[in-house]
Amino acid sequence: MDVMPLLLLVAGSAAVSAAARRTPVPAPLLVVAAGLAVSYVPGVPVYTLDPHIVLPLILPPLLYTAAIDSSYLGLRAQLRPVALLSVGYVLFATFVVGWALYLLVPGLSLTAALVFGAVVAPPDAVAATAVARRVGLPSRITTILQGESLLNDATAITAFRVALAAAVGEGATWAGGIVAFLLAAFGGLVCGLVLMVPLHWLRTHVKEALLQNTLSLLIPFVAYAAAEQVHASGVIAVVVVALHLGHRAWEVDFATRLQEGAVWRMVAFVLEAAVFALIGLQLPIVLKGLGEYAGAEAVWYALAVFAVVVVARFVWVYPATFLPPLLSARIREREGRPGWKSPFVIAWAGMRGVVSLAIAFSIPLAAGGADFPQRSLLLFLTFTTVIGTLVVQGLTLPPLIRLLKIPGRDIQAETLAEANAQAQASRIAEQRLDELLSDERNALPAPLADRLRTVLERRRNAVWERLGQANPVTGESVDDTYRRLSREMISAERDVFVRLRDARYLDDEMLRTLLRRLDLEEAAAYRETA
Repeated sequence: MDVMPLLLLVAGSAAVSAAARRTPVPAPLLVVAAGLAVSYVPGVPVYTLDPHIVLPLILPPLLYTAAIDSSYLGLRAQLRPVALLSVGYVLFATFVVGWALYLLVPGLSLTAALVFGAVVAPPDAVAATAVARRVGLPSRITTILQGESLLNDATAITAFRVALAAAVGEGATWAGGIVAFLLAAFGGLVCGLVLMVPLHWLRTHVKEALLQNTLSLLIPFVAYAAAEQVHASGVIAVVVVALHLGHRAWEVDFATRLQEGAVWRMVAFVLEAAVFALIGLQLPIVLKGLGEYAGAEAVWYALAVFAVVVVARFVWVYPATFLPPLLSARIREREGRPGWKSPFVIAWAGMRGVVSLAIAFSIPLAAGGADFPQRSLLLFLTFTTVIGTLVVQGLTLPPLIRLLKIPGRDIQAETLAEANAQAQASRIAEQRLDELLSDERNALPAPLADRLRTVLERRRNAVWERLGQANPVTGESVDDTYRRLSREMISAERDVFVRLRDARYLDDEMLRTLLRRLDLEEAAAYRETA
């Protein structure tokens, strides 16, 4: 097996994604553009987006890392809008886009058109999360978009399977489709609920951090495969498990949390970069089989479908936002009357991504002894819709938010809440320290006892200092100066240790022990003020 194409894909996409951090262009868009440009460079390997790889091997870890960083309480508070988007909107878009394509393309059956509608219905979890992080959306909008993108794949995949069964003549009915959807959703929920308790028990009882992180890497695949094995939704199972584990992450020891956070950040970075590169690299494959539709006709279909996809989201989002408060006095009292700006941002942030392409590539080449109707055209329209939404909506979303003057996160209020929480925790910790030191079994020399109190006081004051004035000379805040000075001191110690190792006064094993100690102190200094 030639692994060089895979290495080139990972290394190239990671390099472009890293370079994008120095530009105002969101990384996903730059990686997609690079994939498009590279796809026609002579000698570049052909990368086929295999749904048998993307759906069971790439989608689960991407969903897991997005869900475990999400807020279970936040999603529960926004359950209505999330459900209306992840279920209601996906089904609505499936029918609207499918019906529009049926009217647009001569000779295309309605069932085949609905297959395409299900393919392009779900906004992408990776794209939504990436853009939300970059533009600093308000927490409520971010929660809604993340919640939608975590769950809508399950709706779309189920709708796709039902429509595909009808298109290839397997006797699917509307009633059967509804039953299949409910069974898949309920089955995925049950699988997630069944798995989350023993998986969390394992995480808290396996004491070796290395083994715990190995388990963490296996969890999304186990949850997805277990649910799919019983014909339930693997997507929902992964999301349920990840939300529970993220909500209970405080019960895992600190070493695991530190390592796990670093591991999953790396995994998410590599997978996201590779996924968006794969999107761009599909262009030659999509165009190759276009056949009779090549030319102006295909471009016209692509523009029309893109317009329908964008408009359909607005048609759904505004009624879904304004009707519940209008019909329920209880919702009006709790949430007030919604403005028009936030729904506009939610409607515009409907970028499609790799899941749509993976589902499209799973459309069979033939069914029942005949070619699937217009499969090559459906692949092309999926590709143009994904690229169109990523480029048009992804590039215009940040300036749109600035134009609408959508308020971002209130950093001052968040820091004040953090300071108050830290003050309460420090007060309880100080009381506990006094209780422990009053027991003669815990006797400590005065300097060490004072050191414990100093560390506690520093942690309590650090957050309040972030609310204070910046240094008039350097522009640094107090905690920035503290962090910089700590690193300078640690760097000086590190240089001495290395010099002593080079002089053969210390061996490499001792050097590694001393450097790890300094690394932990540097991390502590950073975390006290970060």
